[in-house]
Amino acid sequence: MAVHKSGEDYLEAILMIRQEKGFCRSIDVAHHLNVSKPSVSVAMGQLRDNGMITTDASGLLDFTEKGYELASTIYQRHCLLTKFFRSLGVSDAVAQADACKIEHDISEETFQCFKRYLQEHASESDQ
Repeated sequence: MAVHKSGEDYLEAILMIRQEKGFCRSIDVAHHLNVSKPSVSVAMGQLRDNGMITTDASGLLDFTEKGYELASTIYQRHCLLTKFFRSLGVSDAVAQADACKIEHDISEETFQCFKRYLQEHASESDQ
């Protein structure tokens, strides 16, 4: 079953929190995304049912291999798009918000071409 935009947002949040703190709990996700604990609980249940995350006895969230791959992909898109928008002079807040919108809808083909284009032009500007 496919994970929708909101599920991708939750996976990305878990990844970001784990990178910052070394661990992640549902309450951390609620604070990070500014959503209610019941909303997080429902989302975590759906992500568990879809084989994206696991929860241990103490409530710590972890990724399955499939979940980590998807979270990493979404986060990579977010970071690259944000960096690009900032390089155009877009404010940080707007760059972050726009990247969050686009990261879910851009096709893999377009993203890979975009990434390659940026890499090629970054190396040209270094010369």
